[in-house]
Amino acid sequence: MKNNFLGNLLHLSDSTLPIGGFSHSHGLETYVQLKMVHDATSAKEFITENLKSNIKYNDASFVRLAYEAAANNHLSEIILLDQECTALKCAKEIRQASQKLGIRLMKIFRRYQDHELAASYDQAIQNNEASGHHCIAFGMYAFLLEIPLEETLYAYYYNTAVGLVTNSVKLIPLGQLDGQDILFHLQPIIIDLVAETLIVKRASVGLLDIGLDIRCMQHERLYSRLYMS
Repeated sequence: MKNNFLGNLLHLSDSTLPIGGFSHSHGLETYVQLKMVHDATSAKEFITENLKSNIKYNDASFVRLAYEAAANNHLSEIILLDQECTALKCAKEIRQASQKLGIRLMKIFRRYQDHELAASYDQAIQNNEASGHHCIAFGMYAFLLEIPLEETLYAYYYNTAVGLVTNSVKLIPLGQLDGQDILFHLQPIIIDLVAETLIVKRASVGLLDIGLDIRCMQHERLYSRLYMS
């Protein structure tokens, strides 16, 4: 196996990477406290709609665009995508979470991937020209690690789903098998989402799920919280 992209893919998308992913519920905690998500069925509905109406047009699309920009060695495009991502993340906690996760991801993989593009992007972050969003770093490093784009997108969706399922199990709470059932039944949905993400029109990138944004903003003022977002 000359190109061990599978090993790189598993490493890049590993949910146990020490970047703080499980410290964030991405608005789920608000939905649970409001009793809008309260069992396995409603958890699956929430996660599915999040992937379809939010992640598809935002983070997953930015993963694709960052991957393509890296393939063309366009640092300026990566910085512009990063700035656009900052502008589109309305909720403060979500914006900060994306930045923290991305910077920590880069801190890990710059140890293994010495590439001028990654170093220049990191310098742009140090110069406050970019924020280091997780989706941008993920897409860029996926290309640098020679991971195919479709597999990159599938891994990103699956990693997102794993985080939401894990938090659902803790917050609602659900049984461990309930969480695994949700992940199993999400697989064909993720396959479709990958195909759709590959052809999302540029003008559609950044479409908002207003309800989710509001719940993420409300999370800042919850009386009690287990998660940072």
